[in-house]
Order: sequence, then structure tokens, then C-alpha cells
Amino acid sequence: MKTRDKIASTALLLFNQKGERNITTNHIAAELGISPGNLYYHFKNKQEIIGEIFETYSVELIDSFAPVDLQEDILVQLKRYLDNVFTLMWKYRFFYANLPQILQQDQKLHENYLNLQQKSKVNLHRIFNTFIELNILDIEQQEIEPLVSTLQLIMFSWLSYQLSMSLNSAVTEKIVYQGVLQMVAVIRPYTTDLGDEQLNILVSSIEALD
Repeated sequence: MKTRDKIASTALLLFNQKGERNITTNHIAAELGISPGNLYYHFKNKQEIIGEIFETYSVELIDSFAPVDLQEDILVQLKRYLDNVFTLMWKYRFFYANLPQILQQDQKLHENYLNLQQKSKVNLHRIFNTFIELNILDIEQQEIEPLVSTLQLIMFSWLSYQLSMSLNSAVTEKIVYQGVLQMVAVIRPYTTDLGDEQLNILVSSIEALD
């Protein structure tokens, strides 16, 4: 792994463990066993490191919500989508937990974030339309937009909401799973009998992990 990649992955680890606000470039360099000067050769400041992490996250998010593959079992794909939601929220939990403050520090990052939201919204629309065709969802076209917005709201705000409920809260896998289940609860009123059956199987598998 190249030094630049090691810096980004180490920063992600430290941000998740101790919070982005509590970590400096010196902490990252020390954790890697390199000099601050070596780190600054690759990144001018911490914001550039966060930007690098966000770029990786953006690619993973778009890939995670690729359009439905009609040649693959629908239950397998539903499970993959939910697993991807959990994986992203857990892997990049520092970002989800402190989103407004991070975006306020970097205008370019905020612009990239808005572009990512739009791209993910387009993908979600395609997924929902395919689920309608497959008789998994029963929803009018005009209802898709607010439903997609609600799902995005939950995904990007769930951790910060949970942390605000208690000063002693910490991000745990259980809290992330609860966020996934909340998204399922929002979708459930729009499922057909077939879709509800599939969701019940998925929810049972998630709850078994608790």
C-alpha cells in the first residue's frame, strides 16, 4: 500500500475510534510512525485527508446501490443493499456522526457531498422502479421522491441523532443496525405481499445478529 493510501486508511481508523475533532495530522503521523513532514508531502492538511476519504466513500456508495440485476435472486439483492447500508455507516461512522460540522469546514467537500446525494438519489429511483416492476413495491411515482429523501435523511442523520440523545452515547454496531431497521420500517408500508415476505426474512436475519 502506498504511503498516501496508508495515511488515509489510518486517519479513517483514528477518526472512527476517537472522533475527527480529536485527531490532528500529528496524531496520524505518529500512528503511522512517519514524520509530520512526510505526511504533509502527501496532504497539505487534515481537510485534504478527509476529502480523500470522502472520495473513496463516494465510489463505494454509488457502487453499493447499483441498479437491480434482473438475473439475480431478488432476496439476495435486497440483503446486499441492506448489508451495504450497514457497512457504509459503520466503516465511515465518523463522517455520519459529525456530518454538519465536517461539511461546514470545507466548501468543496460540501459541493461534492451534494453531488453525491444527487447521484445516489438517481440510483435509488432506478432501484425503486425496478422493485415496482418485480411486484416488490406498490407505490405511485409521485411518492418515490419523498420516500427516497426520507431514506437518505435516515441514513445520513441516524448516527448524529442517536449521539444527540445522550452525552455518553457511542457509535456501536447495534445502533447502526437499528438505523437499517428504521429504513426498513419506512419502506414496509409500500411493500406488496411478496415484498413484505422478503423483508420479514431480512429483518429476522438482522435481528438474529443483535
